[in-house]
Order: sequence, then C-alpha cells, then structure tokens
Amino acid sequence: MPWFENRKGERLWYEDEGVGCPVLLLHGWCMSSAVWKYQFEERAPSVRLLAPDLRGHGRSREVSGGLDFNSFTLDLVDFCEALDLTKVVLVGWSMGAQIALQASAELSGRLSGMVLVAATPRFTASDDFPYGLSDNEARGMRLKVQRNRDRALEGFYTRLFVDGELERHAAATEIRQILSAIVTPDTAAVLDALDALAGTDMRPLLGTIAIPTLIVNGAQDRICLPQASSYLKQQIPNAVQVIFPECGHAPFLTHAQQFNAEIMKFTRSVSGQNA
Repeated sequence: MPWFENRKGERLWYEDEGVGCPVLLLHGWCMSSAVWKYQFEERAPSVRLLAPDLRGHGRSREVSGGLDFNSFTLDLVDFCEALDLTKVVLVGWSMGAQIALQASAELSGRLSGMVLVAATPRFTASDDFPYGLSDNEARGMRLKVQRNRDRALEGFYTRLFVDGELERHAAATEIRQILSAIVTPDTAAVLDALDALAGTDMRPLLGTIAIPTLIVNGAQDRICLPQASSYLKQQIPNAVQVIFPECGHAPFLTHAQQFNAEIMKFTRSVSGQNA
C-alpha cells in the first residue's frame, strides 16, 4: 500500500482498497489502520476504503512536531488534497472522531457525511460536561504510561470491551491478534497524543456542523461514555444515533457485521450511490 507526503514532506502510510464512494477511516489513540480489518474484508463493491496511519502511529512514525489535533487535521487535509478525494464519508473512532470533528470545517467542500464512532467532544470531565474521565483518571493514565507504556496500553485495550463481550465472541482470538499486532507508538508519542486528548474541547464546533452526521456507540462504553455520544446527538444539527447494546468501545470489532451495515446504509443515504 502507498505513502503520501504532507505539506512538511513527512511520509504517512495509508491503506487504500476498492473504487467508488470514498469512505475514510480514522483510528483511535495508540492504534493504527490495522483495526479496520473487518471493514476491509467486508467492503462493499462500490466503496473505496481508505485508512491512514495517523502521525506517530503505525507506520507513520517519522514525523516532526507534536501529536496535537491541529497537526492531525492538517495531515488529513493534505491527504484528501493529495488524493483529490471528494464526496467523502469521514468515519472517526474515539480520538479519530475528535480529529474528524475538527477537520470537518476544513474539509466541508470534500465531505458528504461524517460518522462519529465511540466519540466524545471532550475526553475529560468538567463542571458543565460530566460525561468524561475525571482529571485524576487522566493523570493516572499518564503516570501509568510513563512507568510502563506496554503495561498501561494492555490495561487500556482491556477496557475497550465490557465484561464478557470479547470472551463470548466467536472471533475473540482473532480480535486479540489484531490488537496485539499493532505496533505501539513511541512513549513520547503516546504521551503527546494523550495530552492532546486531555486538553481538547470540541464542544464549540458542534453547532456549526452542516453535513449529515451519524453517531455510533456502544451502550456500555467505558472509555468514551455513552452519555457523551448522546450529547453529540443533541448538539449536532440533524444528527442520527445508533446504539449497540451489550457493546463497549469498539463496535467495529465485536459487532462488525452490524456496524458495516450501518456505515453502508449511511453511505448510500448521503452519496446517492448504490454502496
């Protein structure tokens, strides 16, 4: 699969398969494009799936500067311009959803719709937004990464799923293999991205979103709380929400068939094509 160069001349990796309506998948914190395995395997014939490794993640490791949301957004703008993508359905998961929120204004002329998966406009809680992690939890995550990055991320991966969700899944072994095969970012990159998450508030952007938006979340998400997804639905004009029962933070893994069907249904509705 190919590389593209951003405006700084940095080379970033992406997966690209199929022809037709472009569906652009953005992974979450400390993940890579590899998490979209089941979406590529079940790609509809008239859809082009694209999934970059975000800066500092996966194969996109040779970058300069921080892993802040402005840099993520500029990379995404450069990516869409380099490939001349139009009528894109932008799908962001977790941290990728926050990138999608920030990039939606910059890419408004290139997007036909947006899907926010297990999303929150604000990762940490505040007096007027109680649907995030406490400051203590966020600081605790940072300390755990500093002490032992791999052990900290192992604990984070466990929290992706609710109790029993993975154990009772027919593809549990394969899902574990997908996650274990992801190349862990450098500790500095892990902390950089975590700091960006903890310090970003996307709420002022929500009322300005003018493209069709689908919100997808697990009913028992322990990382980006279900109440945060419901908040997004209330604040984004004309947004539609789909909730997966008995599901945690990664519906595209544990509920892949249903998730893919919802994405394709939304893609058809906003693209006017038979996806």
